Amino acid sequence: MGRWQPNARGRLETAALELYAERGFEQTTVVEIAERAGLTERTFFRHYADKREVLFGGSGTLQELFATTLADLPRSTTAMDAVGTTLETVAAEFRDRHAFARQRQAVITANAELRERELVKLASLAATMADALRQRGVKEPAASLAAETGIAVFKVAFERWTASTGRRDLSAFVREALTELKAVTAGS
Repeated sequence: MGRWQPNARGRLETAALELYAERGFEQTTVVEIAERAGLTERTFFRHYADKREVLFGGSGTLQELFATTLADLPRSTTAMDAVGTTLETVAAEFRDRHAFARQRQAVITANAELRERELVKLASLAATMADALRQRGVKEPAASLAAETGIAVFKVAFERWTASTGRRDLSAFVREALTELKAVTAGS
């Protein structure tokens, strides 16, 4: 594949995930990723700061999606309903990404450093949601509790989805997790 062909970022992502699965994250180098993608190391660094960013590069976009979705909901929506709607909206963005998400999750699960980074990302998403809820007028500790609970629901749903065949959308797993949460909090 020529270096001039489009979608360098996607090619790097695919190459990295293949190599991480074959050799492990630690044993894979940026040079190997670039070579597998038919690109140069310099091109890799135009798209990613380091090889971890292949797995976490979309975090900023995800954070923004959480914040804007929450901000755009009617003010009359309760905190947990707003969180639930936001989770389902975000989940819809993962449509057609099951194979990538599944591979990514396997790489992260196999590496302690990456698991830690994933937890930091989730904490950042929770902070973003809590801030968006506070901006909607939700007081503390309700804003933080709703946001942290929402991220826990999303994490559980995401893990169940990536462990599945992918026939059902992430949104279905989010709805199931929210239903389970309601049952748990209602004392059922």
